Amino acid sequence: MRCRAVVDFYPPFGRLQLVVREVDPVFTAGLLARRRKEVLDSLVARGLLELNQQKTLSKLPLRVALITSDGSAAYHDFLSSLEESGFGFQVYFIHATVQGKAAEREVTSALAMLSSLPVDCAVLIRGGGSRADLAVFDSQGIAEAVAQAPVPVLTGLGHEIDQSIADLVAHTAFNTPTKVAEYIVTRVASEERRLVELRAALARHSLARLRQGRESLGRAQRGLGLVRHRIATAAARLGRLSEVLPRVAQWSVEGQDRKLRALLVQLADAGPRSLAAARHTSDRLAERIAVQAAASLREKRAVVEGWQRLCRQLSPERTLERGFSVTRDSKGKLLRQPEEVVAGERITSHLAGGVVVSQVEET
Repeated sequence: MRCRAVVDFYPPFGRLQLVVREVDPVFTAGLLARRRKEVLDSLVARGLLELNQQKTLSKLPLRVALITSDGSAAYHDFLSSLEESGFGFQVYFIHATVQGKAAEREVTSALAMLSSLPVDCAVLIRGGGSRADLAVFDSQGIAEAVAQAPVPVLTGLGHEIDQSIADLVAHTAFNTPTKVAEYIVTRVASEERRLVELRAALARHSLARLRQGRESLGRAQRGLGLVRHRIATAAARLGRLSEVLPRVAQWSVEGQDRKLRALLVQLADAGPRSLAAARHTSDRLAERIAVQAAASLREKRAVVEGWQRLCRQLSPERTLERGFSVTRDSKGKLLRQPEEVVAGERITSHLAGGVVVSQVEET
């Protein structure tokens, strides 16, 4: 810095002091510009200028490390913007002086603490100030700490025109602390909208698949009901036949027996002269009748046995052995539709090998 000053002596106290009368701003600005260029050249040569920008910023940056002066206007503006959004942000505050001689050391130390924090990004902010007030953010120490930070660093250093070196090295730079907060809130809100849209699309797809499944189930149940009806009809018919056929066979045998007895009576009435002939004829008739009766009995027995085999094949027990089941609710009522039961109800299924008790989870 170049300035014009005078020496002043105060006799009562013997105090000697230097009073600055004028500062050469052109000289000071030139010195700052030269130092700024040296820092930038060093960062470029070491590959640090765009290092932090290469880090991926989370789509949901809800865990934020805030680096600024405790209780400052920037501190309150940033936190107020996050609170007004209604999102569940988790802020890890790290106090650091952002102006004065201790600023570079405290900001650098705060950035070094990021490696031990579970955060998605870091925010370095301060309120507005003069170009000289913001000069600390042109320092090489802060620039290197921002570039090498383990997470993306967002800056809002309260300037409207010029950018500090910290802004150039940061992942994203904003003019004010409020702008940083608005950007983070907008990013989270955008991801929330996307999740809502995905949830709605998933619900629509699931409902469509569910409707298709219900329609297929309905068709299968209707087909199963038709098969059950046909089986029941056939079983009833077989039951009636199994009752009738034995009686028919019995009637046939009894009829043949009556005919035989009638013939015997006729032979007995023919008299002694035709007794031998009649006896011979009777024997032949008896043999023929016996043969015919035996053949008729065998035929009827074969028919009855065939119906019996058919009855056994179509009996409910054989139906169960083919993989079907009969299901009743907790009161013993036969179930035909899924709407007849409710979730949590116990149902009983009769299978070929026994009984299975189940509990309904969903209908």
